[in-house]
Amino acid sequence: MTRQSVYIGALAVFLVASVMTVTSIVKPRWISWDSETPSGQHVHFTYGLHRRCSSLTGTCEYFPHTQDCHNDRYFCSMWRSVGFLMSFAVVIEGMTLIAFIVVLAGGKQKREQGWTVVSGLLLLSGLIQCAGMALIAFLYENDDRFFPGWKLDISWILCTTSWSILVFLAGGIAASAFLLPSEGGYELIPDTEREEE
Repeated sequence: MTRQSVYIGALAVFLVASVMTVTSIVKPRWISWDSETPSGQHVHFTYGLHRRCSSLTGTCEYFPHTQDCHNDRYFCSMWRSVGFLMSFAVVIEGMTLIAFIVVLAGGKQKREQGWTVVSGLLLLSGLIQCAGMALIAFLYENDDRFFPGWKLDISWILCTTSWSILVFLAGGIAASAFLLPSEGGYELIPDTEREEE
């Protein structure tokens, strides 16, 4: 297995993880609540990083509103911090994509030495997402608005899967830098005239 095939495979998996990251930001389903009224009507509430949706109104609205933060500034600060962290992770993923392209297009020397940049960016993005995921889990466990019946939903799962993949890729690329032999480069042509003398 060559370093180029490692980078190509890692790039493909990285793109899947990046789609998961963006989907987790866009889809307003980090924390949700499902219930049924006594009349049998299904009620569904979801919280996303930037929107809150309700099946009662059938709409989604911006979240957190200013009125959501009057009594609980701590919650709003933490929730907005997660939104920032996830957006920052996407920026780092964009930089990682550029690093992958430069390393793959740069030739043998870039492939042999570029692992530090690519692995570092993958690890950084993974750690940023891990911090965002952990903050949401902390709010879910400790904030009074999330009483029993609320659950961590698909966006939280996508984020968790994404950062796990990114950290795994960082380790895999770093390991391949040490375990794979150097790619074949130029070999010296023996000087036949000197050997004849």
